[in-house]
Parts: sequence; C-alpha cells; structure tokens
Amino acid sequence: MDQLETALITNLQAAARAAGLVVLSIDAGKDFNGHPTTRFQLAGSPEAPQERCLLLELSETFDFHKPDLLTEIGTHLREAAQRLRNPRPDAYVTLAGLPIRFSRFGWPFHTSTSGADTYIVHGTVHLEDGTDSPLHALVSASMTVTFAEIVPAPEQPCAETFIYNAVRKTLDRGQLEMLKSGNRQPVPVTTRYYSRWQKKFFFTDTDDRSRMEFLALKAFWLSGVLGAGRPVWIADPRDAQYLNTTAEELARMAADLSRQGLLAIEGEYASAAPALMARADEYNAKRDAALAVTRPSFNEEMRAGHTNM
Repeated sequence: MDQLETALITNLQAAARAAGLVVLSIDAGKDFNGHPTTRFQLAGSPEAPQERCLLLELSETFDFHKPDLLTEIGTHLREAAQRLRNPRPDAYVTLAGLPIRFSRFGWPFHTSTSGADTYIVHGTVHLEDGTDSPLHALVSASMTVTFAEIVPAPEQPCAETFIYNAVRKTLDRGQLEMLKSGNRQPVPVTTRYYSRWQKKFFFTDTDDRSRMEFLALKAFWLSGVLGAGRPVWIADPRDAQYLNTTAEELARMAADLSRQGLLAIEGEYASAAPALMARADEYNAKRDAALAVTRPSFNEEMRAGHTNM
C-alpha cells in the first residue's frame, strides 16, 4: 500500500469518526477508465444492516489537504450520518410524486468517450414504491467543462447531491423514461442549474404549499410505505437544494403538517401519521400520473411497429 493510499484511508477514517460514522470495510476498486479507486463501506454502527450502509468511492488523487475538499467531505459525511438513520437511506421522492431509489453510480466522473468536452457519471434510478417494480432508468449524467469549474473535484462527496437533484428534476420534466430494460438516458447538468452570483444551485422554484406537499409525499412513501412507519430525516439539505429553499424552512413546513395531524415529529425526524396514510389513493394516483409523464406519447406507434422509418 503506497503512501498516498495510506494517507487517503487515514484521513477518511478521521473524517468518518468526526461525522459519527464507522468504517466497516475498505476495498480497492477501479473507475470507468480502470484507474484505481478506494471503496469505503460506512455506517452509523458496526452492527448496521446492509441497507443502512453508505458506499463512498474516492479516486487515488482525492486530496484531503485541499481546504475545499476537506469541507466537502465533512459536509457529505455529516449529512450521510443523518440520512443513514432513515429506514431507506437510498430512497427519495420527486416533486411530481415518484418514489425512487438511486444505485450503482460509478464514481468519480470520467471524461466522455465520444470526444465531447463533458464529464460523465453512470448510475441507475429505480421506481421504489413497495411493489418490487422492475421499472428503472439507466442514466448518464453529464456536466460540461464550464460547469465542472464550479465543482471542487469530480468526486462523489462534491457532486452526489446535485447529480441526484438533476435526475429528480429531469424526471419531473418527463425527460427520463422508467422502463423494464433499456439504454442509458442522458441527464445534462449545465450552468443553468447554478448561479455564480449567489453561489448556489437552482433546480425547482417552490412555495410553502408545494414544499408541504413534497414533505407529505416524502413521509407517505419513505416512512409509511417503505419504512413501516419509522421516521425519516425531514429537513434534509439535499431536498432543500432540490426545492430551492433551506433546511430550516423544511422544518417549519413539517411543523405545520404536524399541527394538521399528518406527521408525528421526533426531533429532526418525522413519521407518517394515520391521517396521512389515509391518502394512499391520492398518492398512488399521483405516482401513476408522474409515471405517465415519463412515457413519451410520440413514439408509441414506433414501439408497436407502426412506422415506415
């Protein structure tokens, strides 16, 4: 084991401890181009089940000594420690009403093989509604060279949040199709998602009403359906970025939902109350409508073979 790899492991272990996480395993990996990576399995405790673990993959060039990277890894791990307390830490909801799960993202970014000036990361997004649905989308998220200048490094801790939110935004627009099988679909990440002046990301403009509806959706699916009533982190900064708001505002919205009898608040976490679960027909219909938007009607005839192309 060379000195660079040893330093990476030592620094990551220290950062994990500071975030309240334990390193369960360390394995050698390879990125898209075959370059060495180090894969860390982290959890909140040594006894954590597999579904409550975090996989963090860093390239051999990840430099903890750069102040911005140290900040990014610290923030990423602290937020991950909170998210790992969710019953399904890999599950999210979209504003349109889709419960989804992210998996198999191949960090770090790699340069495009087509010759374009872009950085790519591949992954999979699944429909995760408690029915073992086979519907999923293979995604190829790309950021331009210009956008890459904003990001401290093309690594998981620096990019996972905005990539996941770009995927959610693309689903909201009906520009990703959930299929039983299929090819990779593009998720472009450009400077339209970022304000250099304000130094922040923008994905979706929301108001109090839409944020409350989002939190109700989140609690219904992630706590009630997927979590057997267990609480979820209700003021996740990843959701705040997606909704163009703050974690504090999300906490305020959750308190309003609690007063309406829809959520049971437990500190920074909330679970779905029976009154919220009584809306199952409404949220299932919303899921179905959001899925319908992801099925482009213009190519249905071609799928059925009715084309002269």
